[in-house]
Amino acid sequence: MNTDKKIIRVRDVMKTDFHMIDGKATVTDAIRVMKQHRTSMLFVKKFHEDDEYGVLNAGIIAKLVLAKDRAADRVNVYEINEKPLISVSPGMDIRYCSRLFARYGLMRAPVMEDGKIVGVVSPIQLVLDGLCELSGIC
Repeated sequence: MNTDKKIIRVRDVMKTDFHMIDGKATVTDAIRVMKQHRTSMLFVKKFHEDDEYGVLNAGIIAKLVLAKDRAADRVNVYEINEKPLISVSPGMDIRYCSRLFARYGLMRAPVMEDGKIVGVVSPIQLVLDGLCELSGIC
């Protein structure tokens, strides 16, 4: 076993600036929040302790609201959000995180600790921050 190998963990590259929305909000509300925070993705809060977090992004809105000519102010976030989410832990090695992303075609994942979202990670952070550091090219 090679113990000299440098390990970069998800916590080292994750972003902690993510935004949440209530599932009862309308898609119009979600678009306002996205524009306000200049993001294309929101995590959807749990309705209760035994619920799961969801995600809403511009692609989901385009596919399930815009393309179907539905009124954004008449569609609630809970109707179209995707859940449950595949999440990663902050202590996960970024190499395993990258494999998980590749296996499931993920573009981002919540970073979960003690049942709460503490960050978000995407291939951008894995490559530009993690691989850059691992390979010593940066």
